[in-house]
Amino acid sequence: MDRSNRHALLDPLIDNNPITLQILGLCSALAVTTTLATALTMSLALTTVLTFSSGIISALRRHIPRSVRLIVQITVISSLVVMVDEILQAYAVEMSKRLSVFVSLIVTNCIVLGRTEGFAMQHDVKRSMLDGLGNGLGYSLVLILVGIVRELLGSGTLLGVSVFPLAADGGWFQPLALMLMPPSAFLLIGLLIWALRTWKRAQIEPSELPESALVLSETEAVGDGLARSVR
Repeated sequence: MDRSNRHALLDPLIDNNPITLQILGLCSALAVTTTLATALTMSLALTTVLTFSSGIISALRRHIPRSVRLIVQITVISSLVVMVDEILQAYAVEMSKRLSVFVSLIVTNCIVLGRTEGFAMQHDVKRSMLDGLGNGLGYSLVLILVGIVRELLGSGTLLGVSVFPLAADGGWFQPLALMLMPPSAFLLIGLLIWALRTWKRAQIEPSELPESALVLSETEAVGDGLARSVR
């Protein structure tokens, strides 16, 4: 694998992760990570759709009029989503019910639309599919980490198997109800973003204000504080 293809596959895992760096796909990340099983299923569904839609759009890119490119992209993505949803309903009915509408909402997921429009429309099929696979794996990595923490601390289980003995059954572990609520996923993803940007300082976004403006605002804040204390 040459350097450009390797970069397309591996870069989205950490350095250009669609969730932790680009802050995309948060809706499903908050909703489907209450258990590891739902996180894994959603990860597989989105990675499959993203990989194949990127390849199809790349193959058709020279034949799609620019004025209708978004319509074609959404048609391709929605067709793949319907296929994935039908497979889930046929072979994993309970999981399909647990995921509810979130599989269908892959059609509007910013990661999928962003990679087909921003990358697949400008690159060859192989590199586009590798980019789609890499971004799908990057998305999956975050969902799996959050799903593990939420299920473990919220239920004391992993994939439905008891890990911590529950206090209700005579054990020592008291499940944290907060971990089964969407705000906990938001908190965990925020902590993950903070940890990554502490480790990789290059991911910290530059200030939109020039340094002189920041110094001026700090000076004004100090002046306001002194004025209040004098009063």
